[in-house]
Amino acid sequence: MPRLNVQNPLVLLLAALLVLSPAWARAEQAPPSITMSGEGEVSAPPDLAHVSTGVVTRDATAQGALDANNAAMAQVVEEMKRAGIEPRDLQTSSFSVQPQYYHPPQGKDGRHEPPRIVGYQVSNTLLVRVRDLARLGAILDISVRLGANQLGGISFAVSEPAPYLETARKAAMADAIARASLYAEAAGVRLGRVLSISENGGGRPSPVFARMARAEDAAPVPIEAGEQAISARVSVTWELLQ
Repeated sequence: MPRLNVQNPLVLLLAALLVLSPAWARAEQAPPSITMSGEGEVSAPPDLAHVSTGVVTRDATAQGALDANNAAMAQVVEEMKRAGIEPRDLQTSSFSVQPQYYHPPQGKDGRHEPPRIVGYQVSNTLLVRVRDLARLGAILDISVRLGANQLGGISFAVSEPAPYLETARKAAMADAIARASLYAEAAGVRLGRVLSISENGGGRPSPVFARMARAEDAAPVPIEAGEQAISARVSVTWELLQ
């Protein structure tokens, strides 16, 4: 009786084809499908603000500029705490000591004298998280009144965006269903089972920024937080039925 030589490459290839052919057949019989994207957006009132405020001091010596800066910033931080800002909501975001140079003009002989140091500048920037927006005006007043001469701006955010994001996701799914149903009806077919769902982008909202003037030019006007848009995008694939 002849024996099957399993070492023969041709035999192995034929065996592999026999095993894979059912899978190929199933792939060729994959049902028609439609993929549609949907978007959802909701508006949420911000309940959190981040204020960037800083103190810049200059002096002929680095130590003099540093001492003046430390004194002014210490007052700002202390008053912030008295106004109800917790220590965890106060963070130094940047600090620098930089020499200030004088560049002499070009001499009559065409030569340039090397620049020389004429003083020092110390910059200290504080990031303040304001959890009670009703106190925002008072916080700004403290900053300016106690010597903070740099206001980088204000950003507003939603501290708990999850409920709003859930609503946006549901709206995005409903939008995708409505679009897919419209196209399916126009094509004379019906939507079948859902084959896949994926979320594209969306997620936590980006902060809304409100620019401010320099401290010395700022007018005592209220700052409106407005509303923040929270969005979600989904992509859904359905099987199509005749």
